[in-house]
This record gives sequence, structure tokens and C-alpha cells, in this order.
Amino acid sequence: MSIYYSYNALLQTTHAILVSMGFSNEHATTCATVLLAAEKRGFATHGIARVGEYHRLWKAGRINTHPKLKIVRETPSTAVVDGNGTMGMIPAKFSMELAIEKAKNVGTGWVSTRNSSNFGIAGHYAMMALEHDMIGITMTNATPLVAPTFSAEAMLGTNPIAVAIPTLSHPPFVADFATAPINRGKFTMAAKKGEKLGFGYAQDSEGHPSDDPTILERGGAILPLGMDREHGSHKGYCLASIVDIFSAVFSGANYGPFVPPMVPYLNPLNQKVGEGVGHFFGAMRIDAFEEALVFKKRMDHWWETFKNAKPIEGKQVFIPGEIEFENEIRALKQGITLVPHVEKELLAVAEEQNVRSLLVAV
Repeated sequence: MSIYYSYNALLQTTHAILVSMGFSNEHATTCATVLLAAEKRGFATHGIARVGEYHRLWKAGRINTHPKLKIVRETPSTAVVDGNGTMGMIPAKFSMELAIEKAKNVGTGWVSTRNSSNFGIAGHYAMMALEHDMIGITMTNATPLVAPTFSAEAMLGTNPIAVAIPTLSHPPFVADFATAPINRGKFTMAAKKGEKLGFGYAQDSEGHPSDDPTILERGGAILPLGMDREHGSHKGYCLASIVDIFSAVFSGANYGPFVPPMVPYLNPLNQKVGEGVGHFFGAMRIDAFEEALVFKKRMDHWWETFKNAKPIEGKQVFIPGEIEFENEIRALKQGITLVPHVEKELLAVAEEQNVRSLLVAV
């Protein structure tokens, strides 16, 4: 039987752990909010399951808890931000806010960020633009665990892309997806549950198909979106490459295999081509193209057109972001459940940090 915890209880416990690690209240709130946003929207792989991982990286001296962010290059519509080696949520929030501010002034804003780390779910930052009648765009490179098409070694991250577009009376359009068929967190969760992955998601160190969720720890790799050349893996490879270039070559972050890994079973390479992990953020003011109300009415019609598509028997057509919107409503109403291993790890970290757990079942 699943145990549900309130959003606030999980938020406060996570916040307290981050403060105990040395983060300011403001920065701990930023990080905890993003982690819980993932839980609310149904991306448990990017939520509380990451707390133990961040804690181990912090103990290894790989996370700066007292960052000083700075803008290192700037024009009226663009900027490059240095994240000072901290948790990615902190420079990501700053960078997206900067992109939004620039869009207010000149119509669009574009910010590339370096010297950062994993920032959680990309959709959270893209959605920040919605309340300003803007379209938000976010992408990031990541731990090199994905093999390019026909490569036997991992060279790219799962490199997600997120685009958020406002509507008038329907849930916003939010496309938030990895450029691989499965994200790294799914491997971790499957291993914790003692489950196999199924074939088509990963390969071993020689390029042979594997369904073992621990294969990444032994030199294996995730396949690109499309899974093999016959099913379009070269297109997933292209998408991941675009994200890598926008996030890292623009900003001066590490790219491809040089990205510092955010998993304990991989060590950073001695060679660097930049600083930390890279992100890319964009904000586009709707009224720079069309009157906002007119656009949102047209988006409503777009939404309804696709929602009313004739479904396959026994299925229904969903709009990108619709399921996650429903998940948020449900999570805030009935609470959030954790995989037993994740719950155990969270409580162990809290105990190690002398943090009193505030988890109470609802």
C-alpha cells in the first residue's frame, strides 16, 4: 500500500537538508521547489530521488553551496551566465529570469549558462515565461551516458528540451522531453525496484543490446531517441547535439564527453574544454509577434483541434503537458508517494545531516 506525503512536508524536509549542507534559505528554497515540481508533475526520477545523489556529490566536494553568480557577457537580448559550480537550479532560475527581463525590453531574450550542474526538470524553467505572456524555451546538456548512432561509447547526455506556450482557457502546452528514449533516472528507479528495462533503451560497452538497468555502471550507454538507425536514432542524435552546442559551445561550458558526470559511478575526465555543465534559456514575448489575447485564443483552438482527434480504440489523445497538469492537481490534493528505497534514502540523509524529518502521511 502506497504512503502519501504532503507537498509541504516534502518541501520543508528537502529545504532543511539543503540548508544543513550550507545553502542559504533562498537557494535551498529554489532547489527544493524544483525537486518538488518534478514530483508534482510526475517526474519522480528528477525529484526526491536526486537528494541522496546531490548529498554524495556535495560530500565529495563537487557542489559549491555558496555561489556567486555573474553575467560574463551581455547584449540587450543575450547574456552568458557563470553559475560558480553550484546546483543547477540556482543559476537556471537566475538565467531564465534574465531571459524574461530581456524579452520584456526587446521582445526576446536568450541566455546561455556555464559552470553549472544538473538543474532538475527543464519544463519548470520554460514555464516561468507563461505568467508573462511569453513562450519559454529551455535546454541543457548532461552526464555523457548516451551513445551517438553507431558509437560503442557514450558521448552525449540525455540533453532535454522544454518549450512552454500559454493558452487562454486550457492547460498550457508544455513539451518537456529528453533526446533519448529513456532518461538516466529510469535506470536508477528500475534498479531500485529490481526490474529490467526491456530492450531498445541501452547497450553494453561493446554496443550490444542490454535490458540491465545497471549497465551504465559497467561502461554501457543509453541509446538516442529512435533507438536504432532504422527507427530514426540519427534524429535523436541530431537533437542531442543541438542541445549540447547551444548549452555549452555558446556558453563556454564542457560539451559532449567532457561534461562532468553527476553520477557517483563516473569520475570527471582530467581534460576539460570548459566550465561545468551548460544550459540554454529563451523567452519570447507573444505580443512581439501577435496580440497576446488573439494568440492565446488561437492556441485554444489548436489545443481543441488536436484534443478532438479521433483516438485509437481504448485510448485518448493528450496534449503535451496535459497529463503533467493533471498530475499536479492530484499531487496537491492527495499527496506524493515515494518509492520505498527513495524514502529510506531521504530519511537516512536527513538523519546524517541532523535534520528532523517532517514527513507525515496524509
